[in-house]
Amino acid sequence: MKGTYKIAVWVGSLLFTVGALAQNITLKGMVKDSLQNPLDMANVMAVNQDGQALDGFGITSPEGKFQFNVKANATYVIRVSFLGFTTKEIPLTTTTQDVDLDVVLYESAESLDEVEVVYEIPVSIKGDTIIYNTDSFVTGTEKKLEDVLSRLPGVEVNDDGEIEVEGKTVTKVMVEGEDFFDGDSKLAAKNIPANALDKIEVLRNYSEVSQLKGVTNNQDNVAINLKLKAGKKKFWFGEITGGAGPDGRYTANPKLFYYSPDFSLNLLTNLNNVGEVAFSRRDYWNFTGGFQGATRSNVGTSFTTGSSGLGISTAQNDRAKEIDTKFGALNFTLKPTDVWTLNGFGIYSYTNTLMETEASRVFIASNQTEQTTASTDQVSKLGLIKLGSNYKPNDTFQWNYDVLVRLSDEEEVTNTLSLTTTADTINEQNSQRPTTITQNSNVYYTANESNIFALEASYEYADENPFYNAIREQQPFLGTIPFNEEQSVYNVNQDQYTQTHRLDAKLDYFWVTSPKSHVNFTLGTTVSEQRFNSKIFQILDNGTSEDFNESVLNNDVDFSFSDAFLGMHYKLVAGKFTLNPGFHVHAYKATNTQLGTSVSDDLVNIVPDMFIQYQFKDSESLRFNYNITRSFSDINSFASGYIFNNYNSLYQGNRDLESALYHNVSLNFFSFKMFNQQNIFANASYSKRIDAFKTNTSITGINQVNSPINSNLEDETLSANGNYQRTFGKLKVSAQTGLSYGNTNNIVNGEAQNSQSFTQNYTASVGSSFVKAPNLELGYRYTVNDYNTGATNATFYTERPFAKFDAAFLNGFVFLADYDYYFYRDKAETVENKYGFLNASLSYQKPKSKWEYSIEATNLTNNEVLNRDTYNDNFISTSAYFVQPRYLIFKIKYDL
Repeated sequence: MKGTYKIAVWVGSLLFTVGALAQNITLKGMVKDSLQNPLDMANVMAVNQDGQALDGFGITSPEGKFQFNVKANATYVIRVSFLGFTTKEIPLTTTTQDVDLDVVLYESAESLDEVEVVYEIPVSIKGDTIIYNTDSFVTGTEKKLEDVLSRLPGVEVNDDGEIEVEGKTVTKVMVEGEDFFDGDSKLAAKNIPANALDKIEVLRNYSEVSQLKGVTNNQDNVAINLKLKAGKKKFWFGEITGGAGPDGRYTANPKLFYYSPDFSLNLLTNLNNVGEVAFSRRDYWNFTGGFQGATRSNVGTSFTTGSSGLGISTAQNDRAKEIDTKFGALNFTLKPTDVWTLNGFGIYSYTNTLMETEASRVFIASNQTEQTTASTDQVSKLGLIKLGSNYKPNDTFQWNYDVLVRLSDEEEVTNTLSLTTTADTINEQNSQRPTTITQNSNVYYTANESNIFALEASYEYADENPFYNAIREQQPFLGTIPFNEEQSVYNVNQDQYTQTHRLDAKLDYFWVTSPKSHVNFTLGTTVSEQRFNSKIFQILDNGTSEDFNESVLNNDVDFSFSDAFLGMHYKLVAGKFTLNPGFHVHAYKATNTQLGTSVSDDLVNIVPDMFIQYQFKDSESLRFNYNITRSFSDINSFASGYIFNNYNSLYQGNRDLESALYHNVSLNFFSFKMFNQQNIFANASYSKRIDAFKTNTSITGINQVNSPINSNLEDETLSANGNYQRTFGKLKVSAQTGLSYGNTNNIVNGEAQNSQSFTQNYTASVGSSFVKAPNLELGYRYTVNDYNTGATNATFYTERPFAKFDAAFLNGFVFLADYDYYFYRDKAETVENKYGFLNASLSYQKPKSKWEYSIEATNLTNNEVLNRDTYNDNFISTSAYFVQPRYLIFKIKYDL
């Protein structure tokens, strides 16, 4: 069966490719100046004289070469242009034979208007900026920004909704030069209308502080700036969408946008019960607002405070048995003066999620199997508020200030049936209402060409109060917690409270010794104060509370952490090499106070790092990174009293815990050739942990007690990723691979346990981008998860052929469809499941009309479950996760 899928996909892809290329010929040649020097990045366009359509275009390579496909037996004007040179137009009538065409351009006596040149050509490259003219790439079926981005060479939107350019994640999106919701790429990709876009500017090596662009490493910083069509500026635009379907399904999605030089406003709303998650819990906790701080972020210390989960479940792939969402967001930018900009946003998200899971877990130490059936009802209310100010009176001074407030109110109720040697019914409740306030203030000052200063500071206040309750028939953790056994059920409760104050401050001085070298001196500190208390208690049948006075069942802990550091780095550009070695000297002190005593850990440590880059060409480089990081835990790892993770897992901190040391090495290769629209990205990384944080686990049956320790058992992780993408005429071919190997050690029931995991992911696809014909993408994904714990081995396979189809027809109709097929099984032949997801939509919008009518169908195959497998050092699990059934929605959209 496995071979059948592969053959079907690849034969279909081959036939599709051959058919698409059959009517095309190749136009190739060279572009030179009058001195016979090749012109790099010249634009070559083929304009079909039958309808003036742009049938093909190319960008010359550093050798001046170009190559692209055009139609056979057609009449063209070949337009060749290069900034500062006179544009040449060459008539050409094609036959069925390939064409060689060499072109000589002559310098222009008059300077060309750069804006006009950019407008005329599909792609232009100016230094680190790539400018795409969107009308040259769209096919007429695009609805949102993400649809347009998927058409652009070198640009992708991954499964998580993140935008990637040349293998790098875009962390800031702007519209007309202003941040869109602080630069969040997912909100932009999912919400900005495709028909509002004129050009898309990809800003590589991006720095928010122009003064620091030459002295900081920005190779991984990529931003996107969206230029709007002329009719969308200084006018309100947007859309109002509403829909309904059988079984009470509904959706409402108004969006409103306004942009002018001095003021911009974006309003997004989304209310639905059809499974469209506009803003997930993961989005909430990952929402950082783009680049935070313009200087070096890695100073050799890893210290994370706060929590982002606290026992609350996360929907798989934003799917669940039932999802009801209400989302609203407002973003603004205001320029009171030419040198002062105010900005801010507010986001509110309400999500009611019903989840149902059937799982099988094999506990490694006890070799006991637990079968569970769990149903979860989760209500999540998330809020974000941010206000910011940017003051830049001149090119030598900039001051940024912002305050970000996170507010959430989450509650989750789970009913679980657990089957081992006995049956147990467990009702669990998790709730939390954390608050986090973060303030950032950054000042950048250039004294002169040789002296630049950067002061960055951040203060965070966090208040967390999670509550846990479990009602079960069987007594939990017999002999560990002295529950009152004369009750009909065991009603277990746990209160927690954590308060955090944290200050991070860093002063950087850049001494520019020459145009190609500088020295960076750093002085900084991190100071954190935390308070944590918790208690476990039992509610009796008569409603009274029975507290436990044992110290092991209560926590009252104070924890302080300080890190004072000095750093020095030297950066040198020597030919094609960039060298940036350096080090930080840290003085650490961590103290936890509990049970009437204090335990301190004082340490002075030097951590080196090295960055080396070899620049083959402007868009081709090899990078090497090495650094040592010392990692510290926050207060939760030091609290010596028990904490419930869930009904069968307790956690106990270790007040004698020390820091761990991580060695990290990575090698990255990037290659992007506009000449043939080829994009290659490869990465290999290795990490080794010394004196690592380990988990000492005691397992009895399915019950486990976990505690962190330091161990000389070293952990290793090795990963490699590769991505290849190339465009052949109207076809885009891509292939990705991801390999990850982990070798970890832990202590289980007093004995060292070695566990190994090896994950393999392979993806290949081919898709078209025809303007006047339907488009099809065919692909195949193959995943292998191999887990080896010594006592237990398990291997899981997932095969996933997929297809996407879109067509614009009959002057206003658009049909979209996507299909994913899953074949999930394990090597032991104990699990096998086949299922697929088919979604489709048909819309109609009369030309020049503001009204669009559509019908959308989701999960047409009416699949009920997803499968997945998970692994940790304590158990191997495979599960079936129930999802929403098939449904239809009828929609009406009005363009404002």
